Amino acid sequence: MTLVKFNNRPVPGFSGLFNEFFNELPSLNTGYNTAVPVNITETPDAYQLELSAPGRNREDFNVNIENGLLTVSYEKKEETKSEDVKSVRREFAYTSFKRSFTLDEKIDAENIQAKYENGLLKFHLPKKEQAKEVKKQISIQ
Repeated sequence: MTLVKFNNRPVPGFSGLFNEFFNELPSLNTGYNTAVPVNITETPDAYQLELSAPGRNREDFNVNIENGLLTVSYEKKEETKSEDVKSVRREFAYTSFKRSFTLDEKIDAENIQAKYENGLLKFHLPKKEQAKEVKKQISIQ
């Protein structure tokens, strides 16, 4: 008999990065769904944050920074129903969500940029000058 055990722990390198720079805060039961998928990548100059949120308009998002916390939320608006139109099948479901990320002191919060395109809400979080990695060749004498 073979016993297969699944371990759903994140990869150590990724979780270290996540915990160090973008600790997700525990969600309070506010009616929001926090299951919006996010990708975080790092370049020498910045971090890139992408939230998958298709089928929405950029005006529907609320993004703010307060006390070193970047919060992205979407509030589902009630649709007006027409008496003349009857839905036969509805599979699209857009729920409200709220995601929060702690900004590290290495991030230049004043110059964060956001763009919504092709269903992705993209953030460019530039690093401060002193936080950028400097490569230097050291000669041996």
